[in-house]
Amino acid sequence: MDRRNFLAASAAAIAAIQMPRMAFAQDGTLYVYSGSDSNITDFWKNTIVPAFRRTGNETRIEVVDAGDSAGMRAMADRALAAMSSDADPQLDLMEAFDPRHPAGAIDQGLWVNFDELGLENAERINPDAIDSPYSMPYRGSQVLLAFDTSKLSPEDAPTTWDELTAWIEANPGEFIYNRPDKGGSGGNFVRRAIHEANGRDPSKFTLDNFTPEFAEESLAPAWELLAALGPNLYQNGTYTAGNTQSLQMLAQGVVTMIPVWSDQVLQAIREGVLPEDTGLVQLQDLALAGGFSRVTIPTNAAHRDTAIELANFLLSEEIQTAIIEELGGFPGVSWDHVADELQEKYRLLIPRSIPTFPGGEWDAAINDGWYRNVAPGTPRE
Repeated sequence: MDRRNFLAASAAAIAAIQMPRMAFAQDGTLYVYSGSDSNITDFWKNTIVPAFRRTGNETRIEVVDAGDSAGMRAMADRALAAMSSDADPQLDLMEAFDPRHPAGAIDQGLWVNFDELGLENAERINPDAIDSPYSMPYRGSQVLLAFDTSKLSPEDAPTTWDELTAWIEANPGEFIYNRPDKGGSGGNFVRRAIHEANGRDPSKFTLDNFTPEFAEESLAPAWELLAALGPNLYQNGTYTAGNTQSLQMLAQGVVTMIPVWSDQVLQAIREGVLPEDTGLVQLQDLALAGGFSRVTIPTNAAHRDTAIELANFLLSEEIQTAIIEELGGFPGVSWDHVADELQEKYRLLIPRSIPTFPGGEWDAAINDGWYRNVAPGTPRE
């Protein structure tokens, strides 16, 4: 489902699943709600689900695009509310969700503790990807810079923030990024500016140290950096409505360079949306942010045991290889559990550590601050 159509469709979707526990149980469907882009939900539908069925588990699995972080939180709120009435939360697994939400959910026992499960494949997990015992990492991705090599040679591609901003200023109209609330490629470009304005030290920002005062103090210099870039962006400061639209503009030759998710750009190259010689580069002074995507399982899920089995299957060699080869992501398992030829093939594109940025209240502060200080004339949809 297109993210922009989520709100229009959500009422019908919620109404369709507001049914008594007995009726839902008879349906026998395991519901996976995803907070990722359409390429990830497609990967689940076309690769993960069929592969899981081939293991002999014939449970029907429905993968639903929850739209964005607000949509995912709404589902988690419903699951928490269902605990008080012993009702079916009507979801079984959440993809790309932070179990620290809703507030108090962990203390109330909403999420399965993966440390206590003894999953067969748990020892394969990359220790650097572990964030909480209540979520299980299974894939990673990072924002890169993609560029048109017919206009910019790889030897001249910028590899530091200063080189990037100098290139943007010297090539007005040739760079664009999406609004930070409309996709992670633009959102993490904005976060890279925040890191730049704060000594390139990602550790300064945590989920727990957010205060309105600290946000105002730390984000203000980043708004100055980004506002200064505005006149040299495409059409003197136009921003795309999402990751996909940025890719389309690069593919059409409208711009020369964009920030882009590693998995999306590799998939676009593989499918011929972008030419094979599309340039990819990462900043070397401090990389653009990214992170690992994780799954969480409600303890009151109607199909909890099958959801746990599915989570373990995500760590299998079959799925981890597919994440690299088909999705263009990097694995949630340690690289010594990946085939040698894949390690060699992707060693320059898939990093083994990446800077991250916390979500929570930081998301709203960044989005609100960007619209107010960087792009006050850009409509917020």
